[in-house]
Amino acid sequence: MKKNVKAILFGIIFLVIFIVLIFFAFKKDKITPIPAGTVGNTPGNANNGGLFCEYNGIVYFSNPYDGGALYSMSPDESNMKRLINADVAYINAGGDYLFYYQEGASGTSGLGYVRSSDGLFRAALNGKKVTNLSDDLIFNLQLIDNHLYYLTSDSTGPSFYKLSVDGEDEEILTNTGWNFAGAMTDGTVYYNGTENNHYLYRYDTATGSSSVAWQGNVWYPVYHEGYVYYLDVSDNYKLCRYSLNNDVVEVLTHDRVDCFNLAGGYLYYQKNSTDEPALKRMTLDGQNVEIVAEGNYTNINVTSSYVYFTTFGSEIPVYRTPVNGPVSVSTFSTALDAAIEYAED
Repeated sequence: MKKNVKAILFGIIFLVIFIVLIFFAFKKDKITPIPAGTVGNTPGNANNGGLFCEYNGIVYFSNPYDGGALYSMSPDESNMKRLINADVAYINAGGDYLFYYQEGASGTSGLGYVRSSDGLFRAALNGKKVTNLSDDLIFNLQLIDNHLYYLTSDSTGPSFYKLSVDGEDEEILTNTGWNFAGAMTDGTVYYNGTENNHYLYRYDTATGSSSVAWQGNVWYPVYHEGYVYYLDVSDNYKLCRYSLNNDVVEVLTHDRVDCFNLAGGYLYYQKNSTDEPALKRMTLDGQNVEIVAEGNYTNINVTSSYVYFTTFGSEIPVYRTPVNGPVSVSTFSTALDAAIEYAED
């Protein structure tokens, strides 16, 4: 009788342990939902490679002094840490996670690092628990609530995907070159057509429906306080804005523009010119134009404290100027110092 009781107790204990192990294994793989209204990065940053992303008071960025490794820091550039030792871009943040595109092993730069496989990855905000979600080559990426939207391309042409943040549910939305950088917290996305026209379109992520918002000739649309800022394809890529409320277009500069971003009440943009190229800034209504730096620059990314940019064709040095106050360009020396420290460890 005692042997039977012991056997039963042993069986119960074994079953309880088995259930507990299954529970924790399931819990370990379970993804915490992303809060409603989340947009992974600003439209301006997303259109400029997503090299910087500010979330909950922390800036996540790709450090070219360390081969593009993923770092975090405070907006004032203190508390700098290397999180992931791989070349990253299109950084997004939401809930408990980071999402980013990681490039494969081709070429080197910076002060030395280890590259691994390329593709779309998810990680905890501290850089731990890295998970590969896709091996696709990615050309843009935006997190909207619990889904990632991104463009890929292969020998058959482009494909624009919707992927759940747990990597389980994947859907091709279109075989055209959509870009959902211009997402808003209510689930609306403004994007430009790429096939038959360059109209401004409005996409509803809740219903999956798309409609024409305005029959303009738009590229890189960015919504801000009732206006859509964009490059006018039909008018030499001038930087303009369109009022959604009043149906009015304003030409903000007659310069041909390569790229732009919004920060602290300013538009920062690269003037395309053979004899007078320059990174410039102006107020959102096109007034008070200033030269930030003479020459050709790109990768204009912003945080709450600084506007960062690099010389066209070169990843380093990285320059920055304060978002608020007078223009004062200097190099992003704290990122270089941190890369040197990690290289010496």
